[in-house]
Amino acid sequence: MAVSLALVAGAGMSACSSGKSHPASSAGSATTVASSTSPTTASSPASAAAAAKLVQQQYINVVNTVRPSVVEISTSSGLGSGVVYDAQGDIVTNNHVVGTATQFQVTFLNGQTVPGTLVGAYPPDDLAVIKVSGARNLKPASFGDSSKLQVGDTALAIGNPLGLASSVTDGIISFTGRTVGEGNGVVLPDTVQTSAAINPGNSGGALVDLNAEVVGIPTLAATDPQLGGGAAAGIGFAIPSNTVKRVATQLVTQGRVTDSGRAALGISGASAVDASGQPSGVTVTQVQPGGAADKAGIKAGDVITEINGQPTPTLSDLQNALASLKPGDTVTVKVQQADGTVRSVQATLGNLTG
Repeated sequence: MAVSLALVAGAGMSACSSGKSHPASSAGSATTVASSTSPTTASSPASAAAAAKLVQQQYINVVNTVRPSVVEISTSSGLGSGVVYDAQGDIVTNNHVVGTATQFQVTFLNGQTVPGTLVGAYPPDDLAVIKVSGARNLKPASFGDSSKLQVGDTALAIGNPLGLASSVTDGIISFTGRTVGEGNGVVLPDTVQTSAAINPGNSGGALVDLNAEVVGIPTLAATDPQLGGGAAAGIGFAIPSNTVKRVATQLVTQGRVTDSGRAALGISGASAVDASGQPSGVTVTQVQPGGAADKAGIKAGDVITEINGQPTPTLSDLQNALASLKPGDTVTVKVQQADGTVRSVQATLGNLTG
């Protein structure tokens, strides 16, 4: 069954996805808490009830801890969510939440609404930071280590779905290391898939574990074309907290990202088609001076058809291929020149900045 993805702030945009495996590390406390409810560890109905009560109380504690750090962000085009990043009033959210806006209204759990301004954005990872002024009693969230997530860990999504302020849904971590495309030219590597319900307005909010640590920023929800684009329940995606910390810290300190950890070929391009109208590669429209493509001898007008033997019939395919690579990797790029000559070149990938 075909499933597409939709951004979850305001109107959705369809997209495609692909996956890759990601080795899990040691279990977190979420697994420890959950295991206490196992029937095999309960010696009596009374002890089982006590264990269940402890888990319920842990959920309540997590929600009470994190909700004050999750805000509603309002622009002229819609609503989204954000997470207080530091005590200076910086708030991290999705780039597609801020869109083209530079001024915002930010509402906190306690009801106070204050103005916000754009600090910076990094569209390749769909992240942005805004700063509020005049807010009282700011409570920055604690951001955890997303590399330690395991499939099966408990996860809670906190945000403002459909304008319902400070709503909470629960689920588990369903997969780690998933590469997904937003359908707007943005490909997100290494996302966290969760079964916690993600709905329009959740974008930019918090995906948290049972330690009350933010482990991701909810961004995408799957939709089912067979249901007329309706939501595919239990399939949502979040940008991992390690990516959020790396990008947000650079946006706060320097207003842009210079060390993304993402590979770049150093071109601008567009999907090309052959005489029959079928995708045939990526036409290079511009080459970044001194970038990987420039050093490899790739020129504007060349058509990139493969990277490391992986066909790249469309720009999206090229972006997916690059998402699985790292800066410094040396790759073989097959290009077709304007005169029809086909050649392969070696390119050492650079760092995707923005």
